[in-house]
Amino acid sequence: MSAASSHFRTAPPSSMDRQGFLARYGGVYEHSPWIAAAVWDAGRASDEVASLAAAMAEVADAAPVTARLALLRAHPDLAGRLAVAGSLTAASAAEQAGAGLDRCSPAEFAEFQRLNAAYTARFGFPFIVAVRGLDRAAILARFRARLDNPPEAEFHEAMAQVHRIARLRLEALAAG
Repeated sequence: MSAASSHFRTAPPSSMDRQGFLARYGGVYEHSPWIAAAVWDAGRASDEVASLAAAMAEVADAAPVTARLALLRAHPDLAGRLAVAGSLTAASAAEQAGAGLDRCSPAEFAEFQRLNAAYTARFGFPFIVAVRGLDRAAILARFRARLDNPPEAEFHEAMAQVHRIARLRLEALAAG
């Protein structure tokens, strides 16, 4: 069975009560449990990863722009102050460490800081990329390239990356 069509192996979402569902899936979208709550409340707690991911993405995409902007702003900077302070969510810390962002050279760290500041100043939310499968050089290259995007296109790309992160998190939860 491929990850794209996998089912949750333990505690299927449909077998959970609301509190259990929110405890397990409320963090799939960074600091935004309202997405999982809306999926539960709509009776869309699917046992299939793709269906649950789609339901969550639909809730996020249907939210008012202010809620979507808050969702984007809930994400941490890459190799930023929260990472240095050890204050990332467990999922974000693992994702950033998996990409080697916890092992930046001083020059890389300085570039991340400069790019984080420039990106947030330009777009009003942090740079978001699903880092799985990327190394520091690839992340920095994407960071530099996306700084030139028009704001509307970058908002759309940031939301697409948030959905990719959520899907990867759901796949990890399904696996075990």
